[in-house]
Amino acid sequence: MTALASTKAIALFDIDGVVRDVGGSYRRALADTVETFTGGAYRPSPEAIDALKSEGLWNNDWEASQELVYRYFEQQGQPRSSCSLDYQAMVAFFQSRYRGEAVDDPSRWTGYITQEPLLMSAVYLDSLTAAQIVWGFVSGATRASACYVLEQRIRLVSPLLVAMEDAPGKPDPTGLFQAVDLLNLGDPCLPVIYAGDTVADMATVQQARQRQGDRRWIAVGILPPHVQSDPAQTSRYTNTLQQAGADLVLSHVEQLSPAIILELVR
Repeated sequence: MTALASTKAIALFDIDGVVRDVGGSYRRALADTVETFTGGAYRPSPEAIDALKSEGLWNNDWEASQELVYRYFEQQGQPRSSCSLDYQAMVAFFQSRYRGEAVDDPSRWTGYITQEPLLMSAVYLDSLTAAQIVWGFVSGATRASACYVLEQRIRLVSPLLVAMEDAPGKPDPTGLFQAVDLLNLGDPCLPVIYAGDTVADMATVQQARQRQGDRRWIAVGILPPHVQSDPAQTSRYTNTLQQAGADLVLSHVEQLSPAIILELVR
């Protein structure tokens, strides 16, 4: 994709919690996995999952599941070095809940992924294009899962996507750099906005600034739906994103309108 000289900015988006509501899917599968691999003794609450995510190191939900299992057993006085956890078995169980048993065939998926409410529309993305803002997606989700929501649900045609298999996990900014390179815009000064819902997303932008300081990198925090039912939780989550470096926090990704983007990059 080669941009016209009139391109104003690049907008890159995380997917989980931004493009789709994963409160009843990824997070539910995570809780199921922890509960199963602790023998039914512990099921993490949404608050416990948020607390782990706020550490900024657990963007990968398979690894987050494993970490919560380890921490449970440590609280019981059993060091993790003595836990015989089978990580691949844990991943397979997680995927069986999230995608369903036919994990390799998206057309046959029956798991939690099929129930995810959408938070972004193709009409919104069209409005960005009309405003000369190019866009794409950088996500820690697997490529199959990301393509399922982008292509099958939103009906985008071959959108720019850097997924789990393509780059190191966040907060490593390599995925952001790859996305910008793939856009082939030819302008090293075009500002980049990255919208995400976690501390890891905000930290990714901070690291991008450190490694490519000649370009403007702007972090926009998006409040995931599961924190918005309680004002106190909404306030805490907003503060967490701001403390992690968010330049702006919004309650819905489509509030990041072309007008707001152009104001941010002025």
